[in-house]
Amino acid sequence: MILIDRFLSDEQDPKAVEKVLGKLNDMLTTNEELIYLAVQKRPAVNLLPDCIVVSNRRIFYCEPANFGITMNFKDISWKSIKEVSFKEEIFGSKFICVPQHGENIITEYIPKVQARKLYQAAYEQLEAYKEQQRQLDLDEKRANQPVTAPVTETPATEVIPAEEPVVAYVPPVPVEEPEDETTLKLRKLKTLYDKQLITQAEYEAKKADILDTF
Repeated sequence: MILIDRFLSDEQDPKAVEKVLGKLNDMLTTNEELIYLAVQKRPAVNLLPDCIVVSNRRIFYCEPANFGITMNFKDISWKSIKEVSFKEEIFGSKFICVPQHGENIITEYIPKVQARKLYQAAYEQLEAYKEQQRQLDLDEKRANQPVTAPVTETPATEVIPAEEPVVAYVPPVPVEEPEDETTLKLRKLKTLYDKQLITQAEYEAKKADILDTF
């Protein structure tokens, strides 16, 4: 159920608002919301005013017919609208809707305050729709871009140097030279000392004697 009071904030004709909302209540689609309603106000007689209603999906044009017994409804979706504007005049303002194709839709004698708010609501919804379409187009382009496989670098082949032949180390065979007499005496003397058969003093004295005779 649409609350009428929220659409009477700018001196809209209550009878016209009630009649229009009663008809639109059955025309709205799922999740469609009415945002602003403007009522025409002619300078002299204003018995059968036209109304313009902005929703989050389209603009409704409501025109009384058959002396107010019936009403004609025309709507144009945001997809079909190129731009909106308004022009202030001596008696109210003109609200102008420029469709993508066809002639402009012009409604005169909209009270200036209502015309400004009508334009603001329509402009915001149109820009929101355009931004949504830009995002959808961008997502579609991204989805259609060919998927390129990541370039993987081929690892460089490691060059392993050839192993050098292992040559077994053969230690040189010591050539035994015959010991001289002095060396032999010193060796024997050292053996006696290591076996503690002589004292260190005796070892040093005999060692000195052997070296003196060398």
